[in-house]
Amino acid sequence: MSRFPFEVMFEKRDILERLDISILWGHYEIRVLRFHLTSFPAGRSVDFHNHAEFEFHFIPRGKGKVILDGHMYPLSEGMLYLTGPGVVHYQEADSAESMDELCLHVDIAEKHRESVDPWEVAEADEVIGKLRGLPLIPAQDYHQAMKCFLEAYIACDSKLIGYYTSIKQLVISILLKTARAYDTGGIRAEAPVRDMSTYRYEYALQYMEANHSAVVTIENVAEKLHISTRQLQRIFKQINPERPFSRVLEDFRLQAVCHSLEENAFPLEQIAVSAGFTNANYLHTVFRKRLGMTPATFRNKQQQIKSEGELR
Repeated sequence: MSRFPFEVMFEKRDILERLDISILWGHYEIRVLRFHLTSFPAGRSVDFHNHAEFEFHFIPRGKGKVILDGHMYPLSEGMLYLTGPGVVHYQEADSAESMDELCLHVDIAEKHRESVDPWEVAEADEVIGKLRGLPLIPAQDYHQAMKCFLEAYIACDSKLIGYYTSIKQLVISILLKTARAYDTGGIRAEAPVRDMSTYRYEYALQYMEANHSAVVTIENVAEKLHISTRQLQRIFKQINPERPFSRVLEDFRLQAVCHSLEENAFPLEQIAVSAGFTNANYLHTVFRKRLGMTPATFRNKQQQIKSEGELR
């Protein structure tokens, strides 16, 4: 007989409920009131009652029944049901077999916030809306929300790094997976989609800036993006026709040279090579063409500006 995976949760029954958990999601504040595993001995019943909050019920072991909206439904391992605020319900374990129940009680209140990710707002609205309108019938835990209870317990009991954040994320997962268990499809908000040209261009710039001191070619940058060299050339031309790949790379290298000339007294040859230029002579030519002065003149001007600033 396999070991009951949730058995460990009986050791410290209230460990999760000792945490003051408040979660901001979209324009909602979700406060956790109860978060535990309980057990109904064979034949035990809980008479008709209701709560002011949402109660998520999961059956990890055993069987019994529940009465919702005047209808009786059998319960068995792997099932779940949700009772919202004011929903009267009755629970009973089988007369010959006990029934365990994972319970999550949450209060959900609207809380408008500024500067919230609009996609997060859309998803939170969709999920909370579905939870408020779920049918009063049990369903199968198709998306394994029950595992979130055990993961939260272990994270809390072991004081794993970032366990409070993990638990908040797991509470959201329970809400999501419950809604999905009843999901029949239909119209829903679409996730934001990247403009792939802009994304690839920005990634290319980040890679070029980070690696400007090494050998960087359009071929190896295109390879990093899993696209052809021709595609990457088109992207640079589309985003900024005045700054082809070679010009952008040169700009990054000149920025590094200018910074070195301002901040240290290293010889030009060393500065040139460390910035990705072949040698000091080539840097001298490019620098004069692009900035209208020699590196030495630039360094002297920067030192003069710095000295004047210190005298003030």
